[in-house]
Amino acid sequence: MQPRIRTRTHVAQALCLLVAGIMSLAATAIAAPAERYIHVNVQDSENSANVHVNVPLSMAERILPAINNPDLHDGMISLHRADLNGVDLRAVLNAVRTAPDNEFINVTNKDADVRVAKSNGNIMVHVIDKKNRGQKVDVTVPLKVADALVATANNGQLDVAAALRTLNDAGDVLLVTVQDSGQRVRVWIDSRSTQ
Repeated sequence: MQPRIRTRTHVAQALCLLVAGIMSLAATAIAAPAERYIHVNVQDSENSANVHVNVPLSMAERILPAINNPDLHDGMISLHRADLNGVDLRAVLNAVRTAPDNEFINVTNKDADVRVAKSNGNIMVHVIDKKNRGQKVDVTVPLKVADALVATANNGQLDVAAALRTLNDAGDVLLVTVQDSGQRVRVWIDSRSTQ
């Protein structure tokens, strides 16, 4: 009779160890988020060319400070006074963030159609350039990413490194599409290392 008790005890202990091991693996999987990638895909039918870029966001964040030119340095993009024209970007973003979801701008004329809206925590811009072969541009920027761009930046700068860090937590998102008669460009974030 005693061997059965030991066997049951050993089985119970083994089951407890197995459950603890599975929980430990699950906790590790939950604690270590998957690497996020920024993808760029350019298809140029006029030149029969395709470009695929797949870069881990962590790598992009480390490379960014190594780029130093007059407009991009230390992970910051410098905007020129003419670009800002006296606009306080932080105040504008705060106003957009606190406003309800809405279509803020809708312009239609012979040259272009432009729409700017806020929806589900994103700023969305849609442009159709009628003068440029019907080129279509769609941009979606999570408000958290827009906030990161201006949160630590000095006046006249955008903090691209902070935006990349924030994109890491933004989930899967299609950021930019550009399409005209000969080219298609897509930029998006997800956890896949390939397109």
